Amino acid sequence: MTTFQQEIIAKLGVKPTIDVDAEIERRVQFLKDYVKQANATGLLIAISGGIDSAVAAGLCKRATDELSLESGKEYITLGVFQPYGEQEDIQHSYEVAEAFQLTHKVETNIQEAVDEIAIETEYAFKALSIHRHISRGGKGNVKARTRMVVQYALAFDLNLLVVGTDHASEALTGFFTKWGDGAVDITPLSTLNKRQIREMARRLGVPSSVIDKPPTAGLWDGQTDEKELGVSYEDNSDYLEGKVIDPQAAEILEKHYRRTQHKRNSIPGI
Repeated sequence: MTTFQQEIIAKLGVKPTIDVDAEIERRVQFLKDYVKQANATGLLIAISGGIDSAVAAGLCKRATDELSLESGKEYITLGVFQPYGEQEDIQHSYEVAEAFQLTHKVETNIQEAVDEIAIETEYAFKALSIHRHISRGGKGNVKARTRMVVQYALAFDLNLLVVGTDHASEALTGFFTKWGDGAVDITPLSTLNKRQIREMARRLGVPSSVIDKPPTAGLWDGQTDEKELGVSYEDNSDYLEGKVIDPQAAEILEKHYRRTQHKRNSIPGI
């Protein structure tokens, strides 16, 4: 293991192995403590249909159920489904909600809002004498940030905390949208890699249809994380566990890490 690899692992706080039950209990308590400290009435989690949000939803539901039982007053987990138009795997979001018996859930389609922002952006290009359409990546970022705007609009009036799904495997590559899915109140998965999240998913009872699907950010048709990053989550997880991986894969991961450092830093100022 190189010195740089050691530095990254220490920075992201990943353990080489985890006790799954102990980690679930620790992260549930973390959520409970933060809800009480913030004097909130519960947690809001956007359930995309992927494994990360499913695990976060399971932790949130346990936390608010335990708080309700301990306090005698109701704490809720609100599951929010946010498709852009027709989402092929939207049923997976509903399967997650059913698996964790979420009684508070809502679907908010972001297509109209995103398309309006894209149109206004293209008007701005035209005013600048730039003849182009908004890029696929640019519109993908608009989708992520629009989802977060809606989540915070709901959370503000319902006195909920917005829960993030970012984790160490995403932090390593910077695979999240700045001020989009990276803009949250609390992140209960932040020191876990993708393999460890899968371990927790199985223990929590996440549906197999969600566990076994290829990870995707869902920002455009056919997009998958591994295809876009050029490296597998197996190599990513091995790297974060301090193992020696293929040098080319390690080079790709470290290149992503250096290039996206600004996403993990606080806002610079002087």
